[in-house]
Amino acid sequence: MRKFENYKSNLRVLATAGEQDLNNEFIVGGIIDKFYIQFELGWKVLKELLAYEGVAAAKNGSPREIIKEAYRFYSCIDEDAWLDMLAQRNNSAHIYNAVAARELADKIIGKFVPAFQALESSIESQYRDILDTL
Repeated sequence: MRKFENYKSNLRVLATAGEQDLNNEFIVGGIIDKFYIQFELGWKVLKELLAYEGVAAAKNGSPREIIKEAYRFYSCIDEDAWLDMLAQRNNSAHIYNAVAARELADKIIGKFVPAFQALESSIESQYRDILDTL
């Protein structure tokens, strides 16, 4: 699945965020941008997998609906973390000060990256034999 390959590739970069200079506003902005892309890839991968599984909500579901369905369907989904990601994704365009941006970067590193990694591991384990055919 091409989306999943993009998901893994972007995650490899995002996972290095904690090693960066978080006092540099440009770097913090880049982390937030990478998070935005990662979230978009994540919910769209979930949507494709739910469609593969025959879940009706996958046809027209919003990110919130897809996350709620994925939580019911996959044990690796931390619903609170993913819904928090959705809220942060929606609010990230309105971050205008360095303190708020740094707080979001810290949350991305400490909470969201592990949730993205858990999804990656779960998908690779559960769909290992069919990922190339999706």
